[in-house]
Amino acid sequence: MKLATKLLSVTAIVSATSAAAVDLEVTHWWTSGGEAAAVGKLAEAFDASGDHWVDGAIAGSGGTARPIMISRITGGDPMGATQFNHGQQALELVEAGFMLDITDVAEANNWEEVIFPPALLDACTIDGRVYCAPVNIHSPEWLWLSNKVYEDLGLPVPTNWDEFVASADAVRAGGKIPLALGNQPWQSSLAFGALQIAVAGIDAWRAVNVDKDMDVASGPVFAAVFEAAANARALAVGSNVQDWNQATNLVITDQAAGQIMGDWAQGEFQVAQEVAGTDYTCLPGLGLNAYLSTGGDAFYFPKLDDPEQEAAQKRLAALLVTPDVQVSFNLAKGSLPIRGDVDLSAANDCMRKGLEVLAAGNLVPGGDMVWTPDTQTQVADLMVEFWKSDMSAADAQAAWVAILQND
Repeated sequence: MKLATKLLSVTAIVSATSAAAVDLEVTHWWTSGGEAAAVGKLAEAFDASGDHWVDGAIAGSGGTARPIMISRITGGDPMGATQFNHGQQALELVEAGFMLDITDVAEANNWEEVIFPPALLDACTIDGRVYCAPVNIHSPEWLWLSNKVYEDLGLPVPTNWDEFVASADAVRAGGKIPLALGNQPWQSSLAFGALQIAVAGIDAWRAVNVDKDMDVASGPVFAAVFEAAANARALAVGSNVQDWNQATNLVITDQAAGQIMGDWAQGEFQVAQEVAGTDYTCLPGLGLNAYLSTGGDAFYFPKLDDPEQEAAQKRLAALLVTPDVQVSFNLAKGSLPIRGDVDLSAANDCMRKGLEVLAAGNLVPGGDMVWTPDTQTQVADLMVEFWKSDMSAADAQAAWVAILQND
């Protein structure tokens, strides 16, 4: 696009903010304490711009919220904007013509140059057109530890997963739960995914998840992953909570030693006024392999038969990627920004670790980017069965490989 055309586009979007305020309903599943604080930053920014964010929070996980969102969109009751994760979750909606094309916003605001890594914008792009605004990078491969649990027991705080497992007997003997894990199915899937990278290493992970090499998937390297998952299953005995943030709270309140959870857990620690590096420790890649997957969240904009609301949708899309909003939102959320030209001098110890991994380019695509939704659902079902039964590691590995082969 020529410079003059870009300037005209930017002017059109900016000048639109002076129009009458528009109410825009935004649906999402950010309802925990830390998440609510973060989404509040987006709402504040949108309201301050002259429009009005009508919050449409849906309690529960994404697995609970997405069917509701999709049903509304396909059923003729679309919202103004809706959260989905990076990847293929909204692909069918885009292909069916339900989503607004926001390529003009992306071009006017130079998203191709400022969004990093480029895979995030690629995930929003279908047939050369942009349909979503990425807002963060979330990675699930973190181990969160209560420093006080180890200090009270006279133990060193683990620096990696192996040390964490080795300390588990002493932690259990001290009356604490070694590993906090909630009962929502996606949590066991997340833990397994984190163990894949941590235990198998990046080359083996890529061989299976990118190259779809089933010999590696069925081989000894991933046998070790499933043995690690069996160990984790035993460490989680006694962690009788449902939601992920309830499990995080077990670590915050020093009832559990640790939790495998995404970097969004950091928001809960912040709301509890815990200090990273002092009250708790965070280990990307579980301390074994400091790689992070470039998952996260993006906002899509269902088509609305209303020119004023469509203009407001595009104003919101542009706003979400601006530097100030990226900083305020991601500092509260515990996630990483999707642009590298923002001031993160206020970042805490954990965000700095994530930024170091990001700067080093130690990234892998998120599960939504490499496996179909059907395959992910089947793997999630398998993980539920594995974590809630005495299924052997070998049997679980064989069942997993059979699922992947049909992707």
